[in-house]
Formats: sequence, C-alpha cells, structure tokens
Amino acid sequence: MENHKEKILVVDDEASIRRILETRLSMIGYDVVTAADGEEALETFRNANPDLVVLDVMMPKLDGYGVCQELRKESDVPIIMLTALGDVADRITGLELGADDYVVKPFSPKELEARIRSVLRRVDKTGNSGIPSSGVIHVNHLRIDTNKRQVYKGDERIRLTGMEFSLLELLVSKSGEPFSRSEILQEVWGYTPERHVDTRVVDVHISRLRAKLEDDPSNPELILTARGTGYLFQRIIEPDEL
Repeated sequence: MENHKEKILVVDDEASIRRILETRLSMIGYDVVTAADGEEALETFRNANPDLVVLDVMMPKLDGYGVCQELRKESDVPIIMLTALGDVADRITGLELGADDYVVKPFSPKELEARIRSVLRRVDKTGNSGIPSSGVIHVNHLRIDTNKRQVYKGDERIRLTGMEFSLLELLVSKSGEPFSRSEILQEVWGYTPERHVDTRVVDVHISRLRAKLEDDPSNPELILTARGTGYLFQRIIEPDEL
C-alpha cells in the first residue's frame, strides 16, 4: 500500500457504524469514503472509484440490493454486504445479485477487516499450480486467460467478478478433482465455515458461474457437482495427452 492506498466505500445509514469503520479502516492503511443511503452510494462510487464496497442491506431511498444490482451493471468491484442476524434469505439474495461475501450484524470490526483483506487479496492474486505457463486454457468454447483474469466464450468476453474468477481458477487448476465446499471457502474466501450456512456462499457463486459459462446451466458440462463432496471442473485434456 506504499504507492497506492486501496480505497473502500462504506455504505450504511447508521452514522456510528460509518464512523467506526472509517476510523478503523483508515488506521490500517485504507483510504475510506462513506455514504449514508443507496442513492448517495452510487454517486460516491462513480466519483471515488473505490477498490471495494462495504454495503448495508437496509437503507433509505435505495436498499443494498438495489445498489448491488446497479453496481453490477457497470462494475466488477468487490462487494461485501452487511446483513441482519439470522436472516439467511438476506444473505443469499445479496450473493445472487453479485455480492462477493457477507458479514452478519452485529459484527466484529476485526472480522470485517479480515474479510476485506481476503477479498482484495484473492481479487489481485494471479498464478496457480496446474495452470499452463502461458496462462491460457482452452476448454470447449471457453478461453480462460489467468494472466489477464479474463474469460471468453467464443468471441464474447464474459464479465466475472474477481471472486468468481478466483473460484473458476481454483477449479480449473485441478480439473477433474473434486473440492469440498469447505475447501473452496478456505482457498478462495480465506476462512473456514463456522456454520453450515457459510458454505452457501460457494453454492451461490457456483450457480452464478454456471449461468455465465454453461450453455445449459441446469445441465452443466463444465462445472460439475461431486455428489456428497462439492464441485469439480471437467477434466481438461492437454494436447500431449491425446
């Protein structure tokens, strides 16, 4: 962070939460901007161009879901949503709309800081064992460029969020081998599930990837379900194996 302070947009209608997070995140080296409602969040986002957004669900004018939908129309910026305690539906809805992770209120600022570090680290991470030296993988009609972190389906570029790409890269790096949901959560999100519902983060991201990459998401051929285990990417046959 010496040359470039990563910028975080904190969106919450509770002034006390904005103050606490602005103070703590600034102390550990982030540049922080804040917004008190959904409309202000979109305006601030477009002006500030943050590296990550911390987004509360319940807000006046435009709620967190609406903000998330609008942001995903124009950006792949990482989004961590703040959701109500015990409301599983809130968490899943946020993920389905494109959020990368969630933290449940009331939360520990240290937990949120750890999630922020993990998401930013994964979004910036490149390189993985099992990836060819060229960094480019061809499978069926897909071209996956791990250096540029881009995916093409035929000639069309498919927009993935940073976490979606990291998940795809993990599965492709050991194609044909199943990963459990807990392993995926640990490798991509950087934490071990404390509750069964935590692994739904993985399920929703898999669903989002299938919707973007598969010809028929209801009958996937690329990202497969390993019964009783988790998920795997179809085995990629290298040219020297033919």
